[in-house]
Amino acid sequence: MYTRAVVDAARAAGVTVMHAPITFTAGYNEISAHPYGILKGVVDGNALVKGEWGAAIVDDLAPAEGDIVVEGKRGLDTFASTNLDFILRSKGITTIVLGGFLTNCCVESTMRTGYENGYRVITLTDCVAATSAAEHENAITYDYPMFSLPVRAADVVAALGRS
Repeated sequence: MYTRAVVDAARAAGVTVMHAPITFTAGYNEISAHPYGILKGVVDGNALVKGEWGAAIVDDLAPAEGDIVVEGKRGLDTFASTNLDFILRSKGITTIVLGGFLTNCCVESTMRTGYENGYRVITLTDCVAATSAAEHENAITYDYPMFSLPVRAADVVAALGRS
C-alpha cells in the first residue's frame, strides 16, 4: 500500500521509476557451485528463477510505460551486476529512493553502494521488510542512518506533491 502510493506519486511528478528484480537462470549457473548464506536459501528453495512466478514483479507494482526495468541483477547489491550506475548518471539522477525486500540485505547493500558512489540515498522505512522484526528494526535503527536518509513513505509522497 505505501510502496504503491510512492510509485504513483513519483510517476505523477515525472520522477523516473526503476525496478530491479533479482533473477537467475534455471540451474543457478550464475551462483557459486557451493552457495552459502542467503543465496543457498535461494537455490535450495528453487526461488527467483527468471520467467517463473517467484521472480515476477507483483501486479500492484508492475512496470508502467516510462519505467525502467534494470536487467541483470544476480546478487544482493543492485549496483554490482547491473548497469544501474550508468543509467542513473546518464539521466542526471543524483538522488535515489529505495524500497524493497530484504531490509537488511538487498536494500541495505544497494543503499550502501549508492552512498559510496555519491548519490543522495533515501530509504523508505515502511516500504521494506525483512525475515524478522528484529532484523528489520536493527537495520532501520542502526544501519540506515549511517548510509541514507531514512524516511516514511508519506513524507516522500507529500514532498512529491509539492514539486
